[in-house]
Amino acid sequence: MTRKLTIDIWSDVMCPWCLVGWGNLSQALGQLDGEIDADIRWHAFELNPDMPADGEERTAHIARKYGRTIEQSKEVQGRMREAAGAAGVSLDYEGPDPAPDAMMWNTFDAHKLLTWALEEHGAEAQTRLKLALFEAHFNHRRRIGEREVLLDVAGEAGLDREAAAAALDSEEMARKTRAEERAAWDMNISGVPAMIVEGRFMIPGAQPPEAYVNALRRVAEKTAA
Repeated sequence: MTRKLTIDIWSDVMCPWCLVGWGNLSQALGQLDGEIDADIRWHAFELNPDMPADGEERTAHIARKYGRTIEQSKEVQGRMREAAGAAGVSLDYEGPDPAPDAMMWNTFDAHKLLTWALEEHGAEAQTRLKLALFEAHFNHRRRIGEREVLLDVAGEAGLDREAAAAALDSEEMARKTRAEERAAWDMNISGVPAMIVEGRFMIPGAQPPEAYVNALRRVAEKTAA
């Protein structure tokens, strides 16, 4: 009999390790097919809550934020791309030439849409939107800090554009998104991805698939009726 587990993931759509973690988790769940299934929900975490509306070029951002040189920043991104390839996901630009700059954006509005998608349409639709945002950011370098781009991505993910616009304008949705961010700090989540399984067991960081397999099996055993 397949065991169903709830996995709450605190994540940012700017976060390459969050995409790597998702790829490795997906591989793990594939290995656990017929044994463990997952109900996955995404929650808001802003890596750069003070990011201005005009964003910042990614290589310069990594160098500035982490005290690296530009060359070191490029090396870090190379290691990220290698990890993504091993996880079965991609951080590579796949759009037309000339390639736009790889940028970092303010993601609060993206998180508002994700909060709304879960509340109004459920976990499957929310994950569809999350993956569409990852693709828009990493693979197509779209300006996902901008309202119209976010609404375009929501529509492409099968969500109603007008309803998505209303969610972006909603003070209630902003309040709920801020509450998710506060919940992360209350649980001592200071980096992402961070996965909370069955509301109690944390798996921090982007782990390899076998680590997720082992962790999910242990949680299933501990929480068995």
